[in-house]
Amino acid sequence: MAAKPAKKTTRKAAPADGAAAGSHNRLYQELARKLFDELAAGKYAVGDRLPTEREFCAEYNVSRPTVREAMIALEVQGLLEVRVGSGAYVLRLPGKDDSPGFTVTAFELTEARLLFEGEAAALAAANITDDELNRLDALVKRIGADNIGAAISEEADRDFHLLIASSTGNVAVARTIEELWRMRASSPECVLLHEKARSANVKPVAEEHRKIVEALRTRDPSLARSAMRAHLNAVMNYLLFATEQQAMEEIRKSTASTRARFTKLASF
Repeated sequence: MAAKPAKKTTRKAAPADGAAAGSHNRLYQELARKLFDELAAGKYAVGDRLPTEREFCAEYNVSRPTVREAMIALEVQGLLEVRVGSGAYVLRLPGKDDSPGFTVTAFELTEARLLFEGEAAALAAANITDDELNRLDALVKRIGADNIGAAISEEADRDFHLLIASSTGNVAVARTIEELWRMRASSPECVLLHEKARSANVKPVAEEHRKIVEALRTRDPSLARSAMRAHLNAVMNYLLFATEQQAMEEIRKSTASTRARFTKLASF
């Protein structure tokens, strides 16, 4: 009787600093540390193209968003360059003074906003004034106007959300949400992913903001909470869409190359 073939195993990303398996380090950080160590060890040279997202998922048994966040973490450190439609390339190798560093990611920040701003909208529904609602209407118009222009401005979007936070009448809530928006503008990982989203033509959606104002006008906390959460869930999907563009471009290029090859063969 023939021996059964050995089962193929997949490696799991392990913390490079020797942390125990029960460590609470996030998966994308573990993967980023592993890739950082491989770069430092010379596994890849400057200019090399890294394996595809799918290959990393299979090798390390992680999800695609985990791979994307790990790549972004290394990209903001100037170690990688992710080229849409081509892949991730080694831009430079880590020096002796380099170490993998992490800030808040765009996905983490949006998740936090969903929690805090959803409840802020519910509280605002009971306290917002007619004047504040009129100011929100004006900001929705600005968001729509900004989207028509070539340059994408997020100032009206920020002002819209901070006005709702202020209209809760709770200083602690308002300052908490101000801090979330400060992190959105200062975290390199957040900034990079939002830039990718803008490059993919993802813009603040005026209609989603208009529905939030409509819910606030009802003075119903539940409706206001739902409208805000629906908007921020959509933001999360837009960010996922932006990170999908690279994979989609690779598929399109591969399909176009295959089609051209078979078209050439068919002409013989």
